[in-house]
Amino acid sequence: MSKQPQESRNTNGHMPETMPIFPLGGALLLPGGQLPLNIFEPRYLRMVDDALARHRMIGMIQPRETGSNTEKPPLYGIGCAGRLTSFSESDDGRYMITLTGLRRFRVLEELSVDTPYRQITADWSDFAGDGTPDPTAEMIDRERLLAAMEMYLDAEGLKTDWDAVEEAPSEALVVSLAMGCPFAGNEKQALLEAGDMATRAECLIALMEMSSVDDTKTDTMIQ
Repeated sequence: MSKQPQESRNTNGHMPETMPIFPLGGALLLPGGQLPLNIFEPRYLRMVDDALARHRMIGMIQPRETGSNTEKPPLYGIGCAGRLTSFSESDDGRYMITLTGLRRFRVLEELSVDTPYRQITADWSDFAGDGTPDPTAEMIDRERLLAAMEMYLDAEGLKTDWDAVEEAPSEALVVSLAMGCPFAGNEKQALLEAGDMATRAECLIALMEMSSVDDTKTDTMIQ
């Protein structure tokens, strides 16, 4: 017998039992981060409409390598729920939305549904600390983080406002860089699944350092 989603509300800090999901390769949402999205596919326009009418929650999750099945690719087992905190509609019917990351979830089961978008039953128990201050943030090696960031941006030909960077808390920098840097899908997933902020920062620094070294080697070979 097919399981259908049950109506649930995000009240008093409780997370919904069932939730629509948006599988999007390379898109990472972390607790505390903000992810702008341009929605134009009809199934996801419907998803946003339904989310606005319910608990305003959408689960961002990455598809695994898909092969030929692009309509319903297999998914990673862990994603992050975002609350729809900004919404506007363009003249041509697209939605511009912003999701604010709240808490990670583990996929218990994908539901059999009549909606054009996918829905899952979520288990939140492994990530009860998301959204609360992480004491390991104080362990972040900020000097190494900024050095890796500078090397990475230089290798990618990118610029940033270094005055703003110097003023930003290390935790906010880690979230922003992890979400914004164009890492591979499995690397984004590793950042998502990191157990705490210090571990995520170490993973991020390693990825930026490795990417900078690889870009330097490529430039040398081309010359």
